[in-house]
Amino acid sequence: MSRSDRLFRLLDALRRLPAPVTAARLAEETEVSARTLYRDIAALRAGGALIDGAAGVGYTLTEDPALPPQMFTRLEVEALVLGLAEVRMAGDPALARAAELAQAKIIATLPERVQRQALHAVQQTYRFERRAAAPPHLSLIREACWEERALDIRYTDREGGVSARRILPLSVVFLDRSLMLLAWCCLRQDFRRFHIGMMAGVAATEESFRPRRVPLLRAFEAQMRRGPAA
Repeated sequence: MSRSDRLFRLLDALRRLPAPVTAARLAEETEVSARTLYRDIAALRAGGALIDGAAGVGYTLTEDPALPPQMFTRLEVEALVLGLAEVRMAGDPALARAAELAQAKIIATLPERVQRQALHAVQQTYRFERRAAAPPHLSLIREACWEERALDIRYTDREGGVSARRILPLSVVFLDRSLMLLAWCCLRQDFRRFHIGMMAGVAATEESFRPRRVPLLRAFEAQMRRGPAA
């Protein structure tokens, strides 16, 4: 294996494996001796990579713009192109545009041979039955999830009843024909799944629930895996 290939593999391992990664694990992943591994770590550091390491603990990579771009296999390129095409079709205009820009940026960092693979991928996506246009408040919901801020909404349930609610938005789920918001409902004091198309009057609030989003989302997912109580 050439030295440049070894360094790419080492970078990939540092990015992919949970940090800190021990020298023994990195040597195993890159199929080199411990001595070669230490030399390769030094070479990456000399090239501008920010790698923290402590004896007996392991190495942690801090991403840096000076690092060489990720190398993708042809199959990984296919997956990226296909996935971003789905986002362009399913997302709101801002998300669709972000997917387009992300693909352009990724392709621009690839070697010429891999760029050609990305531009002429053999798989494409198309939907004869188009999903309804994303509601205008989807961008606001997505931002509230990231910022961990409560939302005030008016919600129409399956029976047609309308209620005003304050919710803690956790995650947007793209279903086959609709969008779902996983959230904590302050009115019901429980987790709820809201059809985003049935939401109206969505307004941001100043109430923050940081840093509870991730623990709440994990609890919600655990509840869904358990299923309804007997």
